[in-house]
Amino acid sequence: MPELPEAEANRLRIERSCLHRTIEAADLGDDTSYIELPGDNERKRLAGHQFTATQRHGKLVFAGSASGPWIAVHLGMSGKLLPFDAGEEPPDHTKFVIRFEGKRRLAFRCPRKLGWLRVVDNPQAELDRLGFGPDALAMNCDGFCAVVGSTNGTVKGALLDQHKLAGVGNLWSDEILYRIGIAPQHKASALGRAQLEQMFDAMRTLLSAAVSAEADYSKLPDDYLVRHREKGTSCPLCGGKIRTAKVSGRTAYFCADHQS
Repeated sequence: MPELPEAEANRLRIERSCLHRTIEAADLGDDTSYIELPGDNERKRLAGHQFTATQRHGKLVFAGSASGPWIAVHLGMSGKLLPFDAGEEPPDHTKFVIRFEGKRRLAFRCPRKLGWLRVVDNPQAELDRLGFGPDALAMNCDGFCAVVGSTNGTVKGALLDQHKLAGVGNLWSDEILYRIGIAPQHKASALGRAQLEQMFDAMRTLLSAAVSAEADYSKLPDDYLVRHREKGTSCPLCGGKIRTAKVSGRTAYFCADHQS
């Protein structure tokens, strides 16, 4: 599932290929039932404008200009923002296409239809409406320790809660806890300050590495859990076995030999 690193990689594709181009029109793709996409009036708002800036907050991607409007995109389970040119076949499962003057196009590909794309006035207004917490790579250590350390539920659940901190999902919550030896079932409020600070440092280090790799996880070190995310495989940190358990409604991957 796309998390912060994937969202950043999608933002970069827009920044590299779609800025400062006048939008001619925005069209729906194929099979657009049961997915949230802009209606006729909202699509018309985009025409004549340019994307001059991009932003990312957690798992959300934004593109727009100081005066608006912006598109806000949640990638869902399998979404991607993919530039292509007229004359090329649009990506399969394209649900929304922005046509720029000239050849450039921007497709929102969403096979499982669990993402969404909205036209909004500005990113902050949308974040306020959604009630999202600070971006995981923008928050400071004190803020992180306060929101995670005050959670009465599991530490994995605290990391997953987008209202506490935005951008960490199932994959990277497991990676963070795996790296520092804390079990995903551990009660968050039972953690000490030193453990929370260690978790914060691991979160920043791991997410930054994934962002630098542009979410190509084959480029990450071999001792990352993401490279061995299969039940029963050998743990590269301690030689134990990777196990799974349902934690906070999600399947957690962890090594019980070194995580407690």
